Amino acid sequence: MAGLFDNMLKGDESLFVNPECLEYSYQPKLIQFRDNQQFYIAGCIKPLFSKRDGRNLLIHGSQGIGKTLCCRHVLNELEEKSDEILVVYINCWIDETAYKIAESICKQIGHALTVDRNTKELIDEFTAILNKKSAVIVFDEFDKLQDCSILYNLLEKVYRKCIIMVTNNPSSIQKLEPRIMSRLNLDKIEFKPYNFEETRGILSTRKEHAFAKNAFDEDAFNAIAKKTFELKDIRKGLFLLKEAGNLAEDESSRKIMLKHAEIAIKKTSDFKLKDLDEEEAKVLELINTNPEKQLKDTYELYKKETSKSYKTFQRIVTRLKDARYLK
Repeated sequence: MAGLFDNMLKGDESLFVNPECLEYSYQPKLIQFRDNQQFYIAGCIKPLFSKRDGRNLLIHGSQGIGKTLCCRHVLNELEEKSDEILVVYINCWIDETAYKIAESICKQIGHALTVDRNTKELIDEFTAILNKKSAVIVFDEFDKLQDCSILYNLLEKVYRKCIIMVTNNPSSIQKLEPRIMSRLNLDKIEFKPYNFEETRGILSTRKEHAFAKNAFDEDAFNAIAKKTFELKDIRKGLFLLKEAGNLAEDESSRKIMLKHAEIAIKKTSDFKLKDLDEEEAKVLELINTNPEKQLKDTYELYKKETSKSYKTFQRIVTRLKDARYLK
């Protein structure tokens, strides 16, 4: 007869082997089930190798289905392949104005002297550097961009470039002026949600890398895979895997059982709100319930409930980004 404590973890044991594999920001060597999309992105960049303009691209699709992950994967491979193509990545949640974007571009390409420079001066300085080579410039969360004039400057002043815009909301390009749209001449690619087998395959690969062998009961994993498919968001599936593992460890269990998965699933709707203070939770809720609004418009809603300044609001948004509550 088995002892009462035979199946309990010892103090120095863990179900987790590589928990970082459960972070959505983790960059796996292989992006599963997105080969066609990666080749399409690479095809838009390819003309730069012949010192010609690339094809500008709009990448769209719902959240948590690999748009940013694929884009970063292609960019990483590009940087390994060529020193003659500069890569710039802008997150428009954080850098939403022309000045912030110009400053970020300067810093990313090694031009750190940005103090006391106005927007025009920064644009002139990074343009001179970019035009010595070719450039891929990515605007992630493009729908949060406040000042689209920076696009006109890039289109007019940078000789050889490929501009890639990533968004959950493809209708956001309608805010662009006709003179910008005509110059962009956008290609478009839509990322479709993963089907059930693809969802299960992605979670299975992450599970195998993150946990000790045979740590997951099959019923527990199947329940998480099913829930993730229903939610259409791989990020929430990764949360469920990690949370179920934590629950099992809290009980010193050597196995992640169905009961752990079921408890984790109940937390799905509010998992982002954990460990946030009152102001952070308030800002996050406003952003999540008003996904179509730009940052300044969301701040106006926030200002109705508080006397906090826009700078304070921006700092809270930055903290939420750094803590990965926002993409």
